[in-house]
Amino acid sequence: MSTVLDIRALEVNYGAVRAVKGLDLQVTEGHIVALLGANGAGKSSTIKSLIGIVRPRAGKIQFMGKEIQSLAIHEISRLGIGWVPEGRQIFSHLTVEANLAIGAFAVTDERLTRERMDQMMELFPILKERRDQLGGSLSGGEQQMLAIARALMSGPKLLLMDEPSLGLSPLIVQRLFELVKWIRGRGVSVLMAEQNARQSLKVADYVYLLEVGEVRGSGTAKEMEAREDVRRVYLGG
Repeated sequence: MSTVLDIRALEVNYGAVRAVKGLDLQVTEGHIVALLGANGAGKSSTIKSLIGIVRPRAGKIQFMGKEIQSLAIHEISRLGIGWVPEGRQIFSHLTVEANLAIGAFAVTDERLTRERMDQMMELFPILKERRDQLGGSLSGGEQQMLAIARALMSGPKLLLMDEPSLGLSPLIVQRLFELVKWIRGRGVSVLMAEQNARQSLKVADYVYLLEVGEVRGSGTAKEMEAREDVRRVYLGG
């Protein structure tokens, strides 16, 4: 399988604060890769640098063989990277349907946009029921479904998910991770920054442990789950 995303020696600073320190990371085609760590580990900074919100201080980011670390957000999106931001960040004053349409801003084929809209309504029946409601009127779980559907409207080859389970009930979290597996099954690679190690290890193909901006371990989900320090720190046993 080919490498979809290849990050080398990535550094991200906020003023004098080094949030990411020389990170190397790869995502293979058709795989779910989990980036695990506590608050302040550098997970969100990594994701934001990949989508173009934060400019890396150093390092290279290659997507499908093309360097993207200097590109604008809309250029990165057009290449085939979708983003589910932390905290959903839906447009609360717009309808569900309008939120989805914004996700397809880079799609020039109106027929394709309509097809994807129909697909999202089929995939997320609750969004079909709520299509004319304002995004702000949805529950937290429904807003997360909307954020994921909005990202899928662009037809991404790689989906970046920043803390997707944050603030959701256990039942919704379980559905969310089932959805992540479904997305992989549709040929979309996933890079997921998460604190929920237990659920992440159930679905991920490969895992990176991030602490204070540095990779402190990596391997398959099975390999990481077998590590005593991972069980102690992340799984509570």
